[in-house]
Amino acid sequence: MDLLDELKTLIIRHAAGQRGHSVHLIDGVQVSRRDEPTELTAGIAQPSVAIVASGVKLTLLNGVAYEYGVGQFLVTSLDLPVVGQALKASPDEPFAVVSLRLDPVEIAPLLLDAPPRPPQYAGLVVSDATPDLLDPVVRLLRIADRPDDVRVLAPGIRREILWRLLTGEQGGLVRQIGLADGMLAHISRAISWIRRHHNEPLLVADLAELAGMSPSTFHRHFRAATSMTPIQFQKQIRLQEARVLLRTQSLTAAEVGFQVGYISSAHFTRTYHQAFGRTPGEDRTA
Repeated sequence: MDLLDELKTLIIRHAAGQRGHSVHLIDGVQVSRRDEPTELTAGIAQPSVAIVASGVKLTLLNGVAYEYGVGQFLVTSLDLPVVGQALKASPDEPFAVVSLRLDPVEIAPLLLDAPPRPPQYAGLVVSDATPDLLDPVVRLLRIADRPDDVRVLAPGIRREILWRLLTGEQGGLVRQIGLADGMLAHISRAISWIRRHHNEPLLVADLAELAGMSPSTFHRHFRAATSMTPIQFQKQIRLQEARVLLRTQSLTAAEVGFQVGYISSAHFTRTYHQAFGRTPGEDRTA
């Protein structure tokens, strides 16, 4: 059995009985399988690497499509509002993926030993997984249901996975995730503020000061990393939060719009429909 076949088998085994959901195996590691294509679903992607063992996934960031399939992986460098779906999945050939959180605290100690790489600042990138990367991922899933092995062996295996990413094709981007004073860290602070204060007025000059940049430099780097301006980013966060509230709270569409920062109910309804193809009222009763 080659590495991809074994990875697929392990994901399906760990996700048994949870065919429509993700399963958290150990801290920062989860697997998921889908037996049929899914609808587009919005969410916030966090810094991570997702490796596909079977099927095909589509992720959209501000309308830009990232499609990745068997033997490929997606690196997410920041907290980003994305829309995703399993494009190819069936009972015989399910969509099977393993995701590992990319924690700057775990990456940072490796940076002194990692070879220099040209810096990258993209929010999402797709690459082919090498055997050197797949091997430790497979070994991590082999022991994921053995607590003693996880306690003793998992930290070293996770370190190896991060090392393979740092020394691989996307090493320049993964390195940026681990730099405490790097550009992505500065943009991440601004993103955290927007997420916490998405219903408040946004001033780019204030965000630039928070990130330690001039407004023009901040605007340029923010767009390079997220594919959006800060205002567009805030809009995406507001709309995603509104959709969650509509489906989980007993609030009117107007109340939800006001709660996420829209003063005009008509503007909220129009913007929501443009984003999701449904009015807030239709989503509230779905």
